[in-house]
Amino acid sequence: MQKHSVLIIDDHPLIAEVYENALLNLATKSNEYEFAITIVNTCDKAIESIRKANAIDLIFLDINLPKSTDEEFLSGEDLGIEIRKLLPETKIIVSTTYNDNYRIHNILKSINPDGFLIKNDINRKDLVTAIETVLEGTPSFSKTVLNILRTHINHDFFVDKIDRDILYELSIGTKMIDLPSVIPLSKGGIESRKRKLKENFNIENEDDKALVQLAKEKGFI
Repeated sequence: MQKHSVLIIDDHPLIAEVYENALLNLATKSNEYEFAITIVNTCDKAIESIRKANAIDLIFLDINLPKSTDEEFLSGEDLGIEIRKLLPETKIIVSTTYNDNYRIHNILKSINPDGFLIKNDINRKDLVTAIETVLEGTPSFSKTVLNILRTHINHDFFVDKIDRDILYELSIGTKMIDLPSVIPLSKGGIESRKRKLKENFNIENEDDKALVQLAKEKGFI
């Protein structure tokens, strides 16, 4: 029997407990699995655990997390990108309440998770099955994600870290004149990014306030 190290990153204690119980249920029903489980509820605690670890076998990653204290990580998506850099062998199961096509597509491209679960889709049995499937090396996606993968959306559309930083700064009221001091782009480069975002969101003629509002609705900030 091999012991698997598991990190659960979720700021809702009840959800974290559901994942923990699913892992324990899997260990109980199978002689193949034993889990060493750590639970954290903030980006700060998560990145500390990730950077200290030599290896983590499985990470449950909530996307809708409050930003880190230093604002380097604005959500679970930023954490997922960092996990892929630091621990490329780690299996990641993303969990989120977001069900917007573009948001899910963006997470698939940025993190490439081994499992992707929409919280409203899953029950206890499905969760245990998903964990077992991922540990065996096969991707596991809940029904909403599978339906989105079957639809034809603009595959060139991608909101990267810089785009999300721009959206975040606009959402907290940072003025355009000040953005180049916090975003590693010129004013022209930032304006070009904003135009592309508005184009992809089909709001070319709207102002920055409308861009921020739509980005919030889609879960990008």
